[in-house]
Amino acid sequence: MSKVFKQKEHTVNALKNIHCTIYEGEMVAIMGTSGSGKSTFLNMISAVDAPSEGKMLLFGQEANDLHKEPNASKFRKENIGFVFQSFHLLQDLNVEDNIALPLILNDVSNKEIKQRVDKVMKQLQIDKWRKHRPHELSGGQKQRVAIARAIVTNPPILLADEPTGALDVNTTDDILRLLVSLQEEMRQTILLVTHDPYVATFANRVLFFHDGAIVDSYQNEKHPGDLDAILDKFKEITGGAGHV
Repeated sequence: MSKVFKQKEHTVNALKNIHCTIYEGEMVAIMGTSGSGKSTFLNMISAVDAPSEGKMLLFGQEANDLHKEPNASKFRKENIGFVFQSFHLLQDLNVEDNIALPLILNDVSNKEIKQRVDKVMKQLQIDKWRKHRPHELSGGQKQRVAIARAIVTNPPILLADEPTGALDVNTTDDILRLLVSLQEEMRQTILLVTHDPYVATFANRVLFFHDGAIVDSYQNEKHPGDLDAILDKFKEITGGAGHV
């Protein structure tokens, strides 16, 4: 796929003939320099943006009409869970109501909503905070709530954009191990954009983006993987600077 943004005075080639396969149940970390196309890639996967050229296959089927409404909204509702760096929790709702929101929007019955929310809160060990509002929680607690909201609909694909960017080292470790456990227990496919090589060590595979293209990849043999190897790969694509 390719993505071109045309502006009045110039054209931006955000993605240049991207080609890759993401496997069911795989966690893939996406690393790259600023403006390398990482977020645009996630937007293609989630049908937020349409490719300018090329095609995308989902679950083995061509998805050429996926990016058109109402197909795009339906696809996201049924298949995608989102986790963001800034949590995006609604401040006026307590924990259980924040988690229940996607189910309410999908017209799920009240009985099933309660069952699903209770299950996911216990799974992520946040049931004791069910009546708390976001301002009463720590950063790590907020991210657990955000992950619970993202998985409560049982989506096959989880997209995480810098999910540990606002967290300290210990909390980052907790969240990463939680994501790995979800991947293993639920066979979720997870795409994880990160600027942190340590975060990338928890993925099965790392894709390195540069100037709108995938320029390299690395396969982790364990969780966490080889930090030095990932750093070396990243330094190669940044000319030795190692900055994202």
